[in-house]
Amino acid sequence: MNFLFVSNGHGEDLNAGLIIDALRERSPSITLAALPLVGEGSAYQQRQIPIIAPVQPLPSGGLVYTSAMTWFRDIGGGLVSLTLKQIRSLRQQRQQFDLIVAVGDSVPLLFAYLSGRPYVSFLVANSSYYEGQLRLPFTMDWWLKSPRCLGAIAKDQLTAKDLQKRGINACCLGYPIMDALNPSGSLQKSDQNQPLIALLPGSRVPEALRNLAQLLPLCAALAQAKPLTFWIALVPAITTEHLQAIAVEHGWQYENNQLTQGKCVINLSWHQFADILHQCDLVLGMAGTAVEQAVGLGKPVVQIPGYGPQFTYGFAEAQMRLLGCSVTTIGQSPDDPNLIALAVPKILAILSDLDYQDCCQKNGLERIGQPGASMAIADYLLEYSIWT
Repeated sequence: MNFLFVSNGHGEDLNAGLIIDALRERSPSITLAALPLVGEGSAYQQRQIPIIAPVQPLPSGGLVYTSAMTWFRDIGGGLVSLTLKQIRSLRQQRQQFDLIVAVGDSVPLLFAYLSGRPYVSFLVANSSYYEGQLRLPFTMDWWLKSPRCLGAIAKDQLTAKDLQKRGINACCLGYPIMDALNPSGSLQKSDQNQPLIALLPGSRVPEALRNLAQLLPLCAALAQAKPLTFWIALVPAITTEHLQAIAVEHGWQYENNQLTQGKCVINLSWHQFADILHQCDLVLGMAGTAVEQAVGLGKPVVQIPGYGPQFTYGFAEAQMRLLGCSVTTIGQSPDDPNLIALAVPKILAILSDLDYQDCCQKNGLERIGQPGASMAIADYLLEYSIWT
């Protein structure tokens, strides 16, 4: 069997990669290929999955819906030409694939439809939690009801039930991102009585660097109010040179993988994301998928709006609707002079509110779910591929 995964974003690539790991475990003889529509497909490259079409980073990182300006930037960055090349490559090679797996939203679903081959859609970017009822473009509804669409997979039960009411063959098998959180045990709290705060500034540079710079004064203010331990989970694209520049610009010291200012010491790590999330008591998040993973672990998340292009107030507000009571957003603008004064007491209150923390645990199970989705989806795909 030959499977092609089509995805359009960092989180989508991650989900696809985790499903691929499970498919390889279940069926080692399976042939796999990928078409990442956004970015360079690092999740596929890490797994040595052949990529069938040209790839190219775009200014928006695939988040064109955040504003009209991002559309124009992407078009100027070669979006139209890239898309046409990707469609051409797919059409030229389509006959070699038994099943197309579209991971994302309407865009990979469109590619799957254009392939002329049987396909399954994993709707990572769509959820009924956003609006209370799923709002799909009529074209997307049509593609999901196509005879060549063998099924739709939702990431939560509410969305699956919503799709079923529309006459779409849908189910929920969980959210694979929770399978990427196996801690190594390399990080343990030095003081069990001292809360650990995790910082998630995001994965896209340079935006992640701006987000990190925004979080620094908040950490300094928190450290003045209460003894706390801080850990930042960084992506490889953030270098020591970046951190040195941030330290100089904002009046911090950087050495030995720590940022220091007065009483505040922030520990930095590039390889302990899962450990940091498991050990933390609260997350300061300015990210997408990573915040969803934190919520899935039952962690309370506090957000402050950034300058974008991804993490703006609009994105943060949508994230609150998607993830429910686990997520609190402070303020509506990164330029609000009262942002830190509002955030500090709220964060301290959350750290002492055991009832709220219990609600976050229950909410995480409902909205995100437990590990095991990657294997469940792999089994689903292998079963449905019989019909091809």
